[in-house]
Amino acid sequence: MSLLDVVGPVMVGPSSSHTLGVLRIARFVHKFMKGVPEKVKFVLHGSLADTGFGHGTDKALLAGIMGMRADDERIRDSIEIAKNVGLRYSFEIEDLGEVHPNTVLIIAWKNGKKVEVQGSSIGGGKIEINRINDCECQVNWEYHTLILVIKDLPGAIGNILENVSVNISNLYLKRIDAIERIAVAIVETDEEVKEECLEAIEKNSYVLEFYHVGRDEDAL
Repeated sequence: MSLLDVVGPVMVGPSSSHTLGVLRIARFVHKFMKGVPEKVKFVLHGSLADTGFGHGTDKALLAGIMGMRADDERIRDSIEIAKNVGLRYSFEIEDLGEVHPNTVLIIAWKNGKKVEVQGSSIGGGKIEINRINDCECQVNWEYHTLILVIKDLPGAIGNILENVSVNISNLYLKRIDAIERIAVAIVETDEEVKEECLEAIEKNSYVLEFYHVGRDEDAL
């Protein structure tokens, strides 16, 4: 048992499950998109749908999508701040199926691109992102994360990661278009990937889209 298990995370409350966890999921999307999206839809499931608004889930999600950290005092005013920056947002309630009761699906748009991230707040501020753009995964954001849309061809993933000289902790790969031969790969690494390696990945002929999300500064 760690000290965190006893005293809890440093956060703007009231609930680590309904505020801190969902904030971190939304903040992952902010990092993924390299800034505040133009439009975002939050789909709330289970207890987030039932009691989330009373626990500040809406404020936490808006704060996270705007890049605020867990101890940011502006979280309480995030609805007003979102309006001031011109963020178009909506909240919907939907049964997302056999998932954790504290689950949110975030659909965001920026510069003509659409991103879908589904994640669960599993307690104490810990999260599990279980889907990124139709690729199922178990990302807890305690590692550095590479997200790639690639050509679904023999040897592609090996060629792309050939010169990534850090340890790969987890790798998720899914074909998303059999006709066009397109796949999504999610790669978690123990260490930060060097900038020259990131640039080489982006220029790789097998790579169609590339995103890099560094380890969460608030990882628990």
